[in-house]
Amino acid sequence: MRIVALGLAVALLSGCTTPSDLLRGAPELSAITKKSPKAYALCVFPAWQGYRSSSIMSETTDGYRIVAGSEMNGQTDDVLDIKLNSTGSAVKLYQRMAWQQVGRGELRKSFNSCL
Repeated sequence: MRIVALGLAVALLSGCTTPSDLLRGAPELSAITKKSPKAYALCVFPAWQGYRSSSIMSETTDGYRIVAGSEMNGQTDDVLDIKLNSTGSAVKLYQRMAWQQVGRGELRKSFNSCL
């Protein structure tokens, strides 16, 4: 019985996706904007909060990062990485299961409208 419980725990933990996991892959969307990282982050963040009220915006050493995930299973579903560059900001959207866009339409809309 202990072996079964241990196997189940390992299987559940192995399914978790962290922001770092998503950032290792290719972005679903990427663009350059003349806005500063802070201005762009503040523009898109309300849409992220509408998508998931638990979305987190944090300052990084070279910009901002917004993360949305599921509270129920500990998965990170979406990461928006906003980095300062010489002309403003480079923005990249990373998504777990990018093919599944139900409820995510506002994220992509805000990504483009805030450029």
